[in-house]
Amino acid sequence: MPAGLTAIVDYGICNIDSIARALEDLGANVEKTRDPRAVERAARIVLPGVGAFGAAMANLRKWGLHDAIRARVLQADVPFLGICLGMQLMASRGEEYGAHAGLDLVPGTARQLVAKNADERIPHIGWNEVVPANGNPLFADPLFAGPLFAGIASASDFYFVHSYHLEPEADASVLARTPYCGGFVSAVGVAGRPIFGTQFHPEKSQRNGQQLLRNFLAI
Repeated sequence: MPAGLTAIVDYGICNIDSIARALEDLGANVEKTRDPRAVERAARIVLPGVGAFGAAMANLRKWGLHDAIRARVLQADVPFLGICLGMQLMASRGEEYGAHAGLDLVPGTARQLVAKNADERIPHIGWNEVVPANGNPLFADPLFAGPLFAGIASASDFYFVHSYHLEPEADASVLARTPYCGGFVSAVGVAGRPIFGTQFHPEKSQRNGQQLLRNFLAI
């Protein structure tokens, strides 16, 4: 069983019940919280998604969660996983309904997806491939070799629901891409730190998603 508390950050506009159940099914001691003190004592932090970038960041700041997350993740190296909007909030800034500062865990910008052909629909909803980024030293075919994707085959399908995506400034932050809307970044990481983000929803991605969450709990 994973040791310590896994804090799922509730910033008031996100759906957290599915990710909470998925983690509990894997044996995690889960607390859904808006209390920065719970974040400060957590052994792992999950920032889930659904909602708008600006409203989410406003609530994170209002409730003291912004500073608590950054301190715990950047100063104590507590494992962190951002999911969907949670991954976008890891950016330095976001462009959804105006310009907003993000958590700045991954230098970059959260921007709207742009369809490249008539077959692509936005929001991007449904199953799609997640492919290791070319040249990233964390990965090797046919299986992902990084800690978050260990034991998951390259180009496995995961479930997406989103209209925005994180564009990192540095290629080193890109763990995986998805072949849609020109190929957007679908997973990010921070070199030397247990900081990860997935644009897809692992809690809705069946066996592959369960393996990814199991990997996160083992970090």
